[in-house]
Amino acid sequence: MKPTFPSPHDSERSAPPVPFDAELSAVLDGLGALLDAEPTSPAVVPGWRALLAEAAPDPTLEELRGDGAFEVYERHAPGPDGAPDVPLLIARPTGLADGAPVVYHLHGGGMMSGTGRTGVSCLLREWAEPLGLVVVSADYRLAPEHPYPAGVEDCYAGLVWVARHGTEIGADPARIVVAGGSAGGGLSAAVALMARDRGGPRLAGLLAMCPMLDDRNDTPSARQMAGRGVWDRHTNEVGWASLLGEARGTDAVSPYAAPARADDLSGLPPVYIDAGAAETYRDEDVAFATRVWQSGGDAELHVWSGGFHGFDQIAPDATVSRQAREARVDWLRRVLAR
Repeated sequence: MKPTFPSPHDSERSAPPVPFDAELSAVLDGLGALLDAEPTSPAVVPGWRALLAEAAPDPTLEELRGDGAFEVYERHAPGPDGAPDVPLLIARPTGLADGAPVVYHLHGGGMMSGTGRTGVSCLLREWAEPLGLVVVSADYRLAPEHPYPAGVEDCYAGLVWVARHGTEIGADPARIVVAGGSAGGGLSAAVALMARDRGGPRLAGLLAMCPMLDDRNDTPSARQMAGRGVWDRHTNEVGWASLLGEARGTDAVSPYAAPARADDLSGLPPVYIDAGAAETYRDEDVAFATRVWQSGGDAELHVWSGGFHGFDQIAPDATVSRQAREARVDWLRRVLAR
């Protein structure tokens, strides 16, 4: 068993772990080396990041263009408070009419890895082409080299740029959905809170896929799935420690760092949240959706039976993975038609 970064909340597993879906379990069994490489402390994050980049390199712009199927280029948004500009990848189906809705995408990677190109190929194929969307993906600064608030402020600066310059990229700035998975899902929720609190862009929706929301990392599902599947409680602790340092788990943590900390979830756009039943983030994600409802908001929640973290990307051909991706497309279609 790999060594683990010590957690201030370590305890015995609270209940037997939830079983994995049979199709997913077969794929999970082949991930041993990759799981063993998950970071065990902030100090090893740069090496882990390099390993991921070698194992799954980002697509080139030409690859994203898909032999002319998509228009793809890069722009830069002014960074927050004198920080470096925020690189933005902009992509749209070739020939798409102006005034199209926008998905503003924030990539995953535990707050520690990934780029603005991470996951974009899938978004173009499964969202942009069938729904007629512009995708704008932000390349925000990563922890531990750039702790909170660098990354989320980059993400917000990119959103403001999209709202102000949407017509220049053939988009409708009144129809922006902010979306992301894992860390990107947490950042998407944080950006939605910032937009609400700062009087920023009015969003059409928030799509958070298995989002990373709670630095306290001590829900029943976090304890229940410790040592199991992808991105367990101990690896999650590394992500939060990289982002927050000694502040993690304390009352000093801002809801813009960990959206589960927000006292008030009213005034958000329509929210879509999903998670696997067999993953660390299950209970914090269910709690967030529940609190949106309790505040009088609009939320759609899916908990996918037997799903580990990121199951739909790691095992895309499994039945439950196809169902999860189809449900997101259906929600996007409905929310953008309002």
